[in-house]
Amino acid sequence: MKTWTSEHVFDHPRETIKTAAMQKYPNPMNASVAGVDVLDRHIDPSGKLHSHRLSTEWELLTANIPLTNMVSVDETFIYKPHPQAPETIVLTQGPTITNKGVSPSSNLEGLMASMVSSNANKGQEAMEQATH
Repeated sequence: MKTWTSEHVFDHPRETIKTAAMQKYPNPMNASVAGVDVLDRHIDPSGKLHSHRLSTEWELLTANIPLTNMVSVDETFIYKPHPQAPETIVLTQGPTITNKGVSPSSNLEGLMASMVSSNANKGQEAMEQATH
């Protein structure tokens, strides 16, 4: 199992980041996501937005569907105000990559970690562009 986290600071108001996160896919920087279908969306009593999408469950957890019989990738996204600059938002994200029986010498976990890291950067860039 491999895990890593990264942080990105968005110098934009919370509402702008919330809108950008919901419009993150599809985007021209990550052609592997052609579209996302929303199955259900609601706000719970505490004010948290829950959005259930086809192939992903979005709010704080994303599960990638392809290759699930060989490897799973569960990704967590946490958006919160920056402790020193509450008008900005810090995104902390990170996947947990679990090998499901593929030979450790195949380095599938390492390959997936590299792909997820690259896509994370593309997603952050797409959100930054959506805020302008």
